[in-house]
Amino acid sequence: MAKLKYRQQLTDNRTMSLFKKIFSKEKKETLDKGLEKTKTSFFDKLSKAVAGKSKVDDDVLDNLEEVLVSSDVGVNTTLKIIDRIEARVAQDKYLGTDELNKILREEIAGLLSEIDSGNATEFEIPENKKPYVIMVVGVNGVGKTTTIGKLAHQFKKAGKNVVLGAADTFRAAAIDQLQIWADRTDVTIVKQSMGSDPASVAFDTLQSAVTQNADVVIIDTAGRLHNKVNLMNELTKVKRVMQKVIPDAPHDVLLVLDGSTGQNAFEQAKQFTAATEVTSLAVTKLDGTAKGGVVIGISDQFQIPVKYIGVGEGVEDLQVFNKFEFVDSFFK
Repeated sequence: MAKLKYRQQLTDNRTMSLFKKIFSKEKKETLDKGLEKTKTSFFDKLSKAVAGKSKVDDDVLDNLEEVLVSSDVGVNTTLKIIDRIEARVAQDKYLGTDELNKILREEIAGLLSEIDSGNATEFEIPENKKPYVIMVVGVNGVGKTTTIGKLAHQFKKAGKNVVLGAADTFRAAAIDQLQIWADRTDVTIVKQSMGSDPASVAFDTLQSAVTQNADVVIIDTAGRLHNKVNLMNELTKVKRVMQKVIPDAPHDVLLVLDGSTGQNAFEQAKQFTAATEVTSLAVTKLDGTAKGGVVIGISDQFQIPVKYIGVGEGVEDLQVFNKFEFVDSFFK
């Protein structure tokens, strides 16, 4: 009982943090709008789950479990949330279904608070790493190159000197697309011809960045999911060659996932985390889907920080992921 009370106190404290608005009004409105489809779908299902019920009982919890799984929160994370709510029911003896929204909000906020991520509100890089090297990985079609372009825009807007490396030499379109973003954001790009050695491009990019006294380097990599061994070997080679120029590069391995694919995003995360050391995640295309719950599940299951989320097509619609603002928009 004492543990339950202690945990409830922690949850209440975290929930209070939820209401301290830290995003600008414009960013918050964009986030609210981007999660609208997810929120509408979730609460439609939730309303049906508690229809005709006044008390949170086993039937309601079973229905809630189905709602969370069908909202792409993921089975393991769903079971954690249900366990937390069952503990609340056991503690309080009676919980009305009218309280379920508030309880879910508190428990999901509490779950995300246990992950050491998602507190930032601005695009930041460590001051003691220069240039700060980000290697971006992910399959074709998830919005990888677009995410790189939007990141370049945000860092440039923050006054940083940015260099892009077109190391996805498998597709000519990837090089061309990155060139368009480099032109649009007025940043340097280092590229070679299609079919060139990706590690060679990465090496040249870092050498150029050091010469230019760049603040941020963003390296694109091939977006095909070939077998795990080949993927591991290729990414390992790119890292090893970069370290000849900057010994601790890359400082961040950013995996881009398409949030609209729901459970496929989980599978891609499994593939890439098995092939290389992923240190952060970007979840894109949340505005066009009702599968935004995937952010909660991926954050919890992989214990890798979700650093950025895409909530629109505009250049400003890539946002730094803040878990408190996300939950606030989800349950608003």
